[in-house]
Amino acid sequence: MVRTEPSEPSASAKFDLGVADLARDTIGAAQAVRGLAISASANSKQPTHPISWLRALLMILQLPIRSLSPLVLCLLMTNLPTDLVTTAFADEPNTLTQPVWPLGVPGARFTQEGDNPQLYIRLAKSDSPTPMVVVFPGGGYSRHAMDHEGHEFAAWFESMGISSAICTYRLRGNGNGGEGYGHPAPMHDAQRAIQTLRARAKEFNVNPEQIGVIGFSAGGHLAATASTHFAQIRGDSEDPIARVSSRPDFSILCYGVLSMGTSYTHRGSQKNLLGTEPDPRLLASLNTPAQVTRDTPPTFLFHTAADKSVPVENSLQYYRACVEHGVSAEMHLFNEGGHGLGMAHSVAGTSQWPELCRAWLMRITEAND
Repeated sequence: MVRTEPSEPSASAKFDLGVADLARDTIGAAQAVRGLAISASANSKQPTHPISWLRALLMILQLPIRSLSPLVLCLLMTNLPTDLVTTAFADEPNTLTQPVWPLGVPGARFTQEGDNPQLYIRLAKSDSPTPMVVVFPGGGYSRHAMDHEGHEFAAWFESMGISSAICTYRLRGNGNGGEGYGHPAPMHDAQRAIQTLRARAKEFNVNPEQIGVIGFSAGGHLAATASTHFAQIRGDSEDPIARVSSRPDFSILCYGVLSMGTSYTHRGSQKNLLGTEPDPRLLASLNTPAQVTRDTPPTFLFHTAADKSVPVENSLQYYRACVEHGVSAEMHLFNEGGHGLGMAHSVAGTSQWPELCRAWLMRITEAND
């Protein structure tokens, strides 16, 4: 057996590790000062803008956010509060925040945060139009897992030259006077997000024929719903966004809650979306494997056999439906990891899935280029 000594880390790797160590040391302080700022705001009754400690740290180091590797970005985004991360990236070049419904949200009776779905858009630098992925974080239709199923993937897509838009679709328990929203609000938000990005593709330097979706857990159900329920195109509408298709060009479904009304359905997601006693016809309509047709876009599925929250049967049924209807589909199943893995950085074997997805995504987008 030939023994080899470990190679010396590169200068850039040493630098990244140094920044990572410094970032870890600042996270606790950032959260503490953020709490003081919120308290001061409450006492003075004046709003305080969230403090961007990630941006402040980089200003001290005289570095742009884009100079950090995906490893360091992932570390920061996993540990910092969501509003701090969003604030930091909102000020960066090629990033912007747009409302899904700028002229008013249909079915919304209030104007609080949960009533106004947003798109957090991150544009890849390119001389030619790029693909775009709409990101639907999971959270059981009751919250958004914005860090490891949102911002981390936006950075990952950008590293591949792909633009993205995280969609904060409406939820149960947030907005609507505290009651939140069930179906059809999340579906309408997802459809409108896709239509908006397609209608404004030239403005965003995006290829309108390469706009796909990725969803995680309950966000996977929403991505699958968008892939099987397309908004009616109203060609004579005065609204230019309503005149374009909401059909995704591809979909990536990660440990998705893809079924409704079955023995392997995630009950919490179903209750939040459809209530305690849903109409059987509505259950059938939102049982996405049963809604797959030949018009369903090419699909990549990732799941683990160890997932006890959302059984792997969800992905198996969707994949079988794709095969039966002649839809191009690729599925990767792993033994380890449980649920809600995101990139699955620390799970041996399962951590291969992002690279498998990247290779599939490159093939899909290059084939349609």
